[in-house]
Amino acid sequence: MKFQIRGENIQVTAALREYVEKKVGRLAKYFEDSSLTEVQVTMSVIRGDGTIEVTIPLSGVILRAEETHEDMYAAIDLVVEKLERQIRKHKTKLIRKLRFESNNRAIGNARQPVAVLTQDLEDGDDVEIDIVRTKRFNLKPMDAHEAVMQMDMLGHSFFVFQNSDTNDVNVVYRRNDGRYGLIEPK
Repeated sequence: MKFQIRGENIQVTAALREYVEKKVGRLAKYFEDSSLTEVQVTMSVIRGDGTIEVTIPLSGVILRAEETHEDMYAAIDLVVEKLERQIRKHKTKLIRKLRFESNNRAIGNARQPVAVLTQDLEDGDDVEIDIVRTKRFNLKPMDAHEAVMQMDMLGHSFFVFQNSDTNDVNVVYRRNDGRYGLIEPK
């Protein structure tokens, strides 16, 4: 595994670097070719609490976990446990999806319906918008089911992706009733 470790408001010592590489390196057993796997680790300290964010981009899947604890070493342990749970939870889903795709290439794609959100905004709503963070990322072509799986693995309530069927930018989201919705452009 190739590690990119950086610190924000914290000096990444050799001991911290070794501990991260040792603990996160244990996840290598889940990957086919771990020597090519890049791991991005960001450590920061805010008000005395240590936060660690680990992102592991794989082909078609992004594993990401974040933990905060007063002890940075404990935060590292917690984030590794969270990543392991994600991997185990979605390992069977990924295998099932790969088998489904290989079977459907000959038959054609069978798609399940996905709920669509529509919301009318009222004119005259004066809302002060304060954008405090901007994220940039590459959109990878995928279908809605794969996007929902990505969203669940990341632990987010929505996920932006490029729909492989239409090449449009779409958004999947988790509804309050626990089901999923899809936002598509007209």
